[in-house]
Amino acid sequence: MENGSIDSRRIKEEAARLGFTACGIAQGSRLEDEATHLKKWLGTGFQGGMDYMNRYVEKRVDPTLLVEGAKSVISVILNYFPEEIQCDPLAPKISKYTYGKDYHRVMKKKLKKLLDFIDEEIGPVQGRYFVDSAPVLDRAWAAKAGLGWIGKNSNLISKEYGSFVFIGELVVDLELACDHPVKDYCGDCTRCIDACPTGAIVADRVIDSRKCISYHTIENKGEIPPEMKGKMENWVFGCDICQDVCPWNQNLTPHREPGFNPHPDLLKLTREEWFEMDEEQFNRLFAGTPVMRTKYTGLKRNLEFLKKEDNELKQ
Repeated sequence: MENGSIDSRRIKEEAARLGFTACGIAQGSRLEDEATHLKKWLGTGFQGGMDYMNRYVEKRVDPTLLVEGAKSVISVILNYFPEEIQCDPLAPKISKYTYGKDYHRVMKKKLKKLLDFIDEEIGPVQGRYFVDSAPVLDRAWAAKAGLGWIGKNSNLISKEYGSFVFIGELVVDLELACDHPVKDYCGDCTRCIDACPTGAIVADRVIDSRKCISYHTIENKGEIPPEMKGKMENWVFGCDICQDVCPWNQNLTPHREPGFNPHPDLLKLTREEWFEMDEEQFNRLFAGTPVMRTKYTGLKRNLEFLKKEDNELKQ
């Protein structure tokens, strides 16, 4: 396995050169425990309207169904914690991951270069790269590769870099030296569970998407249910509450990825400007960002819900 150790080190060095925050490697075997947990989670209906989660369940836990002969899963993380946040404390809020360019594109571009490096410098390889949108349990693989542990809010948490990180992976047919999972440092802390205004963290590491602010502002294509009124905490796209309160997310170093820098006008938007936003301004501010996923109509729906919620609370 000496060659595997050398190859693993070279892959990690190249990942760092490409700008990834950290890189780890896990054996490409079926995720038995995660398969049981996933099937139980789906059986409860906690996925809400995300019907795509019911598809390709086996592919999510077995990398050999994604790449024939898969032997290793190379996971990477990329810090996206911003240097600045929105200026107006009363303005509708968007998750920090949406400030800059769509992370899928940024990550996949780097992962392709990493796969090309392996093929050219280490040896012929069959592999595929994934970022979030494929049937892959990103957090589980990153945890297995020693890049962090799964926190009580179900996010990957790195002791060094917190949880404001994007995750991607290469599934390859090369046998590489693997890393070991790290200790769970959540301990007795329940800050994320206590802070969630909707009670979406229904158990340790179990999320009911049907109660989640992020789900309703992004994934839910219908009307936001009335029981969410008074609980949105001014979030209009995504939600960072359970991450913001996490002790491991205090005093973080801002990212150095130019692609994640926001439009210069975005963070300056006042509350009034958010509610007055037209489609032209929406396209100018959010072109190429994850917010485009909801389209202008989706963002206006969310803004209208916040406005109605605000008016009812004042009565």
